[in-house]
Amino acid sequence: MCHLRLVMLIELRWRPAEKESIRRMSVPPPECLKGPMHVPSKLLMGPGPSNSPPQVHQAMLKPLLGHLHPEFTQIMDEVKEGLRYLFQTRSDVVCCVSGTGHAGMEATMCNLLEPKDIILIAENGIWGERAADMASRHEADVRIVKKPAGEVFQLDELEAALREHRPAVLFLVQGESSSGALQPIYGVGPLCQKYGALLAVDAVASLGGVPFLMDLWGVDVVYTGTQKVISAPPSMAPIAFSDRAMAKVRARKKPVRSFYADITWLANYWGCDGAPRKYHHTGPVSSVYALREALFLVCAEGLESLWARHAACAQRLYDGLADLNLQLFICDPANRTPTVTTIRVPEGVDWMKVTKYFMTKYRVEISGGLGPSAGLVWRVGLMGYNCTQDNVDLVLKIMKEALDQQSVITSKL
Repeated sequence: MCHLRLVMLIELRWRPAEKESIRRMSVPPPECLKGPMHVPSKLLMGPGPSNSPPQVHQAMLKPLLGHLHPEFTQIMDEVKEGLRYLFQTRSDVVCCVSGTGHAGMEATMCNLLEPKDIILIAENGIWGERAADMASRHEADVRIVKKPAGEVFQLDELEAALREHRPAVLFLVQGESSSGALQPIYGVGPLCQKYGALLAVDAVASLGGVPFLMDLWGVDVVYTGTQKVISAPPSMAPIAFSDRAMAKVRARKKPVRSFYADITWLANYWGCDGAPRKYHHTGPVSSVYALREALFLVCAEGLESLWARHAACAQRLYDGLADLNLQLFICDPANRTPTVTTIRVPEGVDWMKVTKYFMTKYRVEISGGLGPSAGLVWRVGLMGYNCTQDNVDLVLKIMKEALDQQSVITSKL
């Protein structure tokens, strides 16, 4: 029957040369797609993504709508209100870039920077490095103030750098997931205003797990990822621009180089500018459903409770690691983000064998280091839905088993 249909299509629709090329089709359906896919269930206790609650998965099963249908734009509006609560802002321009946290970083750079604009990047891990890379691709004049992985920047250090470089933008990472460092943001906004700079913050690994107050702290651009504390699937980068940031965007001499990440178009599509919505791109409809449901759960718990839960679970993890004689990578508790804990790999221990033990025996993920912490640490994520005392206790149990096993193996060699 299928062959007959193909013959009919060839005879009815195509010119002679096209008919011959269709008859000579040589790529068959792949064997791997002759059955449904199988996805194992795993507990994701690394630095992201985190697991999503069942309600969030169920939301993605709802019927598809057109990306400009009024029922869908109503859901988009509800997402915006949830994000305003999460960012703690009353800014008009709050929306999502369709993409992961990197898309938020890219949108920040391409909208705020024009060629030769000075951007000052506070680099103490891989995300500062990556921000510098992105900024340089937009032909910005990239200046870097640097700290070793695990250390954070003090206000006097940032003021000295602002005074010296006079940047258009200062870029900070609140939760540096490569090292587990928590950068204080309070007090930086007024400094940036003093020196005529915009403050842009990467809050991908921290937002929801620690306090973040965009308006009160004077932050001009902040972005995050849906797959971390929000506990929705990876697919979007929530982002917010202050009035000061939008004024710089509107004063550009040349259009934003990326049409896809142009915040003026995104703001219109998300209904932020008061004008009728225009087609910009096909929004990820099912992902927006999931984010809306995840934000419902955030609002139901409340930010204060969410922050307290992450702090309590992180402290439980710290105490349990101390009982195992394991050292944290960051000594000062004030400089640790509760969402990503970095644990020093003891001398003589194969860090990869430990992560493999977690996965092969328990289907639990923890990660090794990244960038400057590669080979030096394990990274344990406590984010959103996965941030529970039971999960902390499970990680500690498996860690003890994995280390005991390596001790036995080492003693036999």
